[in-house]
Amino acid sequence: MSAVLLKTKLYVPAARPELVPRPHLIDRLNEGLSRKLILVAAPPGYGKTTLVGSWATGCGQPVAWLSIDERDNEPTRFLAYLIAAVQTIEATLGQDILSAVQSSQSSAIADWLPVLVNQLDNITSSFVLVLDDYHLITTPAIHQALTFLLEHQPAQMHVVIATRKDPPLPLPRLRARSELVELRQADLRFTPEETSIFLRRATTAELSADDVSILVSHTEGWIAGLQMAALSLRNRENVSRRIAAFGGSHEYIVDYFAAEVLEQQPEPIKNFLLQTSILDRLYGSLCDAVTGQTDGQRTLEQLQQANLFVVSLSDDRCCYRYHHLFRDLLLKQLEQEQSKIVPELHRRASEWCEAHDLIDDAVDHALVAHDEQRLGQLLDKYAEVFFSSFFIIIFLHSFLNPFYHGTFQRPYQIFVVEFR
Repeated sequence: MSAVLLKTKLYVPAARPELVPRPHLIDRLNEGLSRKLILVAAPPGYGKTTLVGSWATGCGQPVAWLSIDERDNEPTRFLAYLIAAVQTIEATLGQDILSAVQSSQSSAIADWLPVLVNQLDNITSSFVLVLDDYHLITTPAIHQALTFLLEHQPAQMHVVIATRKDPPLPLPRLRARSELVELRQADLRFTPEETSIFLRRATTAELSADDVSILVSHTEGWIAGLQMAALSLRNRENVSRRIAAFGGSHEYIVDYFAAEVLEQQPEPIKNFLLQTSILDRLYGSLCDAVTGQTDGQRTLEQLQQANLFVVSLSDDRCCYRYHHLFRDLLLKQLEQEQSKIVPELHRRASEWCEAHDLIDDAVDHALVAHDEQRLGQLLDKYAEVFFSSFFIIIFLHSFLNPFYHGTFQRPYQIFVVEFR
């Protein structure tokens, strides 16, 4: 490996001008100063680096920062950068290790870890080590090295990991021992109050309370989404109308997701995401029925673990949904790339829903599939169910179609009205 290390990878990122104070999250991070590990894990665009960076500058302790990139998957390179980061607070630490590592052609770093831990233990004051973008590390030897470091960590050392997905570290054990503080997507998303502050600082547009509420609903507090909304509102007229139309088809959203999410996924995962985007709710067996695969539940759990804009709706991990903007994008991409199979996907979903007594959903999917035969069968078979539930089914025949501007154009339209 090269003996030249980039100093800029060791700098704490500068605060952005539109930084929104988040004292409740700062308090959570401060709790971690009495624990071994602070894990900040969320999808891209949730402000992980910004939050940890702003906390690091004011936490009152020396901070060793390492911004990871994909080249750091070479074990000796990673170790060299880790030592260089800690040297920003203890200049003499690991000089012998660093010299040996830089001159060695071996990728084995396990022999150096006990030496490093002993030298870290010699640092008398409390300090913080931040590993940013740790999701870029895929080398097992590095994960094993960090596991060793956490297991033998000096009491005065605190590790912070910012990542898009959970690392393969002993998180359950640390959690059980109360040695872990976690901040996740639900913690990091902006509240309505934070959204209002951010938009006032990021754009000159005058926004009403309703405008802010709509953006919060559309973005679910996703900070990158709000940033893109702010960019689209600068120096524009008809702000309220633009906000109402903001969604997954917006050019900035499409570009961001395409570059940061979809293009990074293996083809099987990308196909799974696209084909299951037709579903409001994601169950493992339903995903299997739609995609024709057999690993839907495992894939959903992997997507959640990877923080890929998947929201769990139950404690038993049996039901999920996609982030609204993410689903909008997936549906758009599905229509562009696999439009011919969309009706078949909905037919499969309809059959699964009927088999699981979700008759309303079965009808909805049959409608979207333009499957007149299946729709008629469902209505004939379950007419008593609809009427016993106080449903009225109204058939509008084809002569009314010219006056109907909905999505589904067929010989008749079906509207289901439920009285509550």
